Amino acid sequence: MERFGNLAAIVVNRKNVRNSQDVCKSPKEAPKFEWLHKYRKASKGQGGVKQTLAPLGTTHTKISQHKKTGNSLNAVSRSPVEGNKRVNSGVEHPRVESSPESQGKVKREGWDELKCEGRDDLVRQSSHTASNKATMLAMPQFGLRDNLVRCELLKNEDIYTYLENFSFFLGTYNVNGQTPKEGLRPWLGSTSTPPDMYCVGFQELDLSKEAFFFNDTPKETEWMKAVSEGLHPDAKYALVKLVRLVGIMLLFYVRNEHAKHISEMEAETVGTGIMGRMGNKGAVAIRFRFHNSDICVVNSHLAAHIEEYERRNQDYKDICSRLLFRQHDPAVAPLAIMKHDVVLWLGDLNYRLSDLDVDNVKDLIAKKDFETLHSYDQLKRQIDEKAVFVGFVEGEIGFLPTYKYDTGSDQWDTSEKCRVPAWCDRILWRGKNVRQLLYQSHMALKTSDHKPVSSLLEIGIKLVNEESYKKTFEEIVRSLDKMENECIPSLTLSRRELQFKNVKFMQHQAETLTLFNDGQVPCQFEFIQKLDQPTYCKPWLTANPAKGFIAQGGNMDIDLEVFVNRSTATELNAGRQQIEDILVLHLERGKDYFLSVTGNYLPSCFGSSIQTLCQLRDPIQEMPLETIRELTSSGDETRTVIIDKPMDIPKEIWQMVDHLYRNALKQGELFQQPGLRSEFVEIRDCLDTGMPDSLPGSNHSVAEALLLFLDALPEPVVPFSLYQQCLECCSNTSQCKKVVSLLPQCHKNVFNYIAAFLRELLKHSTHNNLDVNILATIFAALLLRSPTKQDLAEKRKTQEFFQHFLVQDLS
Repeated sequence: MERFGNLAAIVVNRKNVRNSQDVCKSPKEAPKFEWLHKYRKASKGQGGVKQTLAPLGTTHTKISQHKKTGNSLNAVSRSPVEGNKRVNSGVEHPRVESSPESQGKVKREGWDELKCEGRDDLVRQSSHTASNKATMLAMPQFGLRDNLVRCELLKNEDIYTYLENFSFFLGTYNVNGQTPKEGLRPWLGSTSTPPDMYCVGFQELDLSKEAFFFNDTPKETEWMKAVSEGLHPDAKYALVKLVRLVGIMLLFYVRNEHAKHISEMEAETVGTGIMGRMGNKGAVAIRFRFHNSDICVVNSHLAAHIEEYERRNQDYKDICSRLLFRQHDPAVAPLAIMKHDVVLWLGDLNYRLSDLDVDNVKDLIAKKDFETLHSYDQLKRQIDEKAVFVGFVEGEIGFLPTYKYDTGSDQWDTSEKCRVPAWCDRILWRGKNVRQLLYQSHMALKTSDHKPVSSLLEIGIKLVNEESYKKTFEEIVRSLDKMENECIPSLTLSRRELQFKNVKFMQHQAETLTLFNDGQVPCQFEFIQKLDQPTYCKPWLTANPAKGFIAQGGNMDIDLEVFVNRSTATELNAGRQQIEDILVLHLERGKDYFLSVTGNYLPSCFGSSIQTLCQLRDPIQEMPLETIRELTSSGDETRTVIIDKPMDIPKEIWQMVDHLYRNALKQGELFQQPGLRSEFVEIRDCLDTGMPDSLPGSNHSVAEALLLFLDALPEPVVPFSLYQQCLECCSNTSQCKKVVSLLPQCHKNVFNYIAAFLRELLKHSTHNNLDVNILATIFAALLLRSPTKQDLAEKRKTQEFFQHFLVQDLS
């Protein structure tokens, strides 16, 4: 194996050392991989990611703009700078260079549909050579030996790094859809000395339907300008990152002198609204490296209503599992939130006070008995039960509840609902060397029905001693020379066969494979694709991690996960695919190991065609597998199973719609508020087995199950072959009616049945707050799916098409 050719360059450029931190731990610290959900990918939902480096001082420098364009649901992307104009003062922006590796892509899929997005530019000076190692290490010639160096450097990090404290100002503010009506200096400039960093989060930035469905809002610029003008006056700051998902926005500022030490900047968003797509609830997050420490900042808005704490818990877990940051090497598993040195979490977490009525709460507030009041706090109770935020710390609360006030005042809610005051707005952290200096609310701001909250943290950041680093590096290289080519790597596998029993639609199953390095040298492994196969495994299977590095005597757990979603369910339902695969585990400079994966899949109505389900009078899991396979065969002439009289519509659709018709016509936020994942599982099993007789779960869970059912249809209600005709005639009512008349009979029945139900819902709009635009937006995307990627113009045309059937009965 060849020596590194440019030792000096490697010594200087150490930025990517920690990218392999999870695979370089000693045997005593067996790595635990937490990104179990490759298929639960981080949905961009309705948000965009923007980046710039904009100083707020008065120095003029040359500017360079960079954009990131996404193709997620209603995603937009734009820089806070438009042309040569600035949003705050007439100051131009310093150049932000991008690197070739920063344009890579990552793919993740699951509860919500697949979205891919180009990598952000790295935030750094073009002359900041320390980041260049990212490019060097991505080159093919740097393989096993480079990982050996990385691993040893990480294990010896304490030798060449030292801690230096920096101050981080964290702020969160639910602005209730308002525009800035007052300066933010009482909030953002409240510290005695200027912070080194600002992480400022907003929720409910814009509550309009336009923002919800198309993510277009002028309030982004208005609030960004207000923040820029409200920062501490005794320092100059650069806006490094802005990321927004509908009304959830996060801004990241640093003092100008620190900007050159920020690198590896990434941003992601996750919608936890209905079907995991809508971004009215969810999170935005950034991650970056500051000197030699990795930081992640999350701003989240969790489910509302006092009784929905379980839904909030689910939102938190979804964010943790689905929000994954891509890395420089696209072959390396994405980085989860918890895989950072420090995690800062802020936002409207929406946890309320339980078991106290409004008078008791106000009485304790009047006495300033916050300790007793805090004992009734849902978030505290859930943390104590280890249901959420395990390992996080929140400072002592010594301020008034931040919700709910009459807008423009310090008066508690006097509306008819008379909300119980609560600490909805919170700031927590996770990691070592963090000390909270301040945790407070800011009563002076009265724009919203919430009060803003801030926390000032002092965080110990790892800085590199260049001389110690060089010495450590050279010692590692010398030691590697001695062992090179002397030993063949070897692994022991805990098992060679993995079995998954009774796999179900959208229900994860995971088995753990442990690899033990019993050789005399560190080893590098990777699951490799078989001959004539595009990937190393079937699409319903994933290995986390799929490649890695194990120190001598160390071990690693590989989580092999099966997850069947809409893209794989149809073939499994029809019996054309089975839960069977062979994985090839390749050991660099060693041999290959073969693993057998087997299991059985329980057929589901989810992912089955309308035509097949119309011919099944019994629940699908009560039918013989051969019968299902016959009914789903491609040609009628090959079928031996004959159904005398198929049903007009699938009984599963009837069950869900009938349940909602009888129970949910006046249900507020129907088809907008998600249900519980556990209740979806019960509803799916009920539809597939016929037990129990009536659907379990809340109205919201049944509504979401209906949407997921329509989304999983292999051929949508309006077949792909008629999609283009729908677009062409979308403005003509009679032509739209004619297109629907061309649908296959069972598809036409379903279309008319759902449209009739939605018209009934609209008759009760005063109670359920639904309107034609909301229903058209949600259902057009499911009933009229595009056979290819759909642009915004097509989305609007499908909505216009379906609106004709919501305003009048055209059947």
